[in-house]
Amino acid sequence: MLRDYFELDKRRTNLRIEAVAGATTFLTMAYIIFTHPNILEPTGMDKTALIAVTCIISALSTIATGLIGNAPIAMAPGLGLNSIFTVLVVSGKMDWQTALGVVFVSGLFFLLLTLVGLRKKIVEAIPDSLISAIGVGIGLFITFIGLTDLGIVVASKFTMVSAGPITPKVLIGLAGLLTMVFLESRNVRGSLLTGIAVSTVLAAATGQVALPDRVISLGFNIRPIAFKLNVLGALKWGFMGSIFTLMFVDMFDSIGTLVACCHKADMLDERGKIQGLDRLLGVDAAATMVGALLGTSTTTSFAESASGIEQGGRSGLTAVVTGVLFLVALLFIPVVAIVPKYATAPALIMVGLFMVKEVQRIEFGDLAEAFPSFIIIVMIALSYSISTGLAFGFVSFVVINLVSGRIRKIKPAMWVIAVLSVTFLSLEQLPGLIEWVRGRL
Repeated sequence: MLRDYFELDKRRTNLRIEAVAGATTFLTMAYIIFTHPNILEPTGMDKTALIAVTCIISALSTIATGLIGNAPIAMAPGLGLNSIFTVLVVSGKMDWQTALGVVFVSGLFFLLLTLVGLRKKIVEAIPDSLISAIGVGIGLFITFIGLTDLGIVVASKFTMVSAGPITPKVLIGLAGLLTMVFLESRNVRGSLLTGIAVSTVLAAATGQVALPDRVISLGFNIRPIAFKLNVLGALKWGFMGSIFTLMFVDMFDSIGTLVACCHKADMLDERGKIQGLDRLLGVDAAATMVGALLGTSTTTSFAESASGIEQGGRSGLTAVVTGVLFLVALLFIPVVAIVPKYATAPALIMVGLFMVKEVQRIEFGDLAEAFPSFIIIVMIALSYSISTGLAFGFVSFVVINLVSGRIRKIKPAMWVIAVLSVTFLSLEQLPGLIEWVRGRL
């Protein structure tokens, strides 16, 4: 039954491969269970409830992606998006209940755009070279995250970043990385998961992580934050900018991740279009609305899904396994917590390597596509934001083709994308610009 529903034979996969892929994706993104509540805690929201809701919405949205979209894509509250949420609250602009209302409204707009087909048209309007560049950019982005989590790259006040010291934790992480490289070179399935396990065992054996004092955790309650959103309070003209920002970041973060991961998972039809894209985008939008109801910031597709895809995950069963593990984590949070970031960091580095291979698909002989592709790649990684990198790349694509007289290469939806991108990039500077104009009148 599972084999037929998820089309395992058609997608050249099996139950074991999907299970390993799902577990790999879970381990590479399990950090969100602890990172997300820490980011939202300054808003005054209950941290224990946030941990529980993070597991629940990650599980529900990821399982829905697997069952409805039949794609190996995992979802969870998005990093960056949760920072925007926190800033809205701690800046005094609104309380957290209203901020949840803003998230809900942005998700509703997001869903409406999906239902009218605009989001699908946006994806299909992106040239092939730019699609490949998105994958490369996300690959570099994930690699950078992995290198910093491992401790090989650290912050520097002189050069922004520099090489970090070789510590016991770095050596343990490198042992896991070498394990992954060795197994991958011999085409052994589950190489990333095995490498994570090796690093975790070494960390425990050398006293770098403490074993949990208990295995099962049952003390969670989501009532302090669930169904407390203030939708009517969010529907103020002054909050429209915040709604647009969340919608834009979520839309293009999701589009970037879905495009890159679905291409990697060979989820293309005979026309080269992503299979079931409408369903995936719909689940993404609905997940944001459900997440706001439960009491958390915007839910989005995770680039770490690429780690499971690299392990052979090709169907929604991978996502279902990942989602179920989030539910299990709700009961075994102390056990999940012992897996350190430097143990999962090598998996991100390896995924970055695999995704950068897409660079060979970029048409470097055509500057009108090569330059925007280059901008997307470097800006995703260096701005630490998928949506910002895409915005710069899309605008440059339209401008270059416009000034070079190749206006016919710009599909109608790309004009919409360019306008949205310019609005997003200028939104923070808009109040200052208005004041500057007023001062000159």
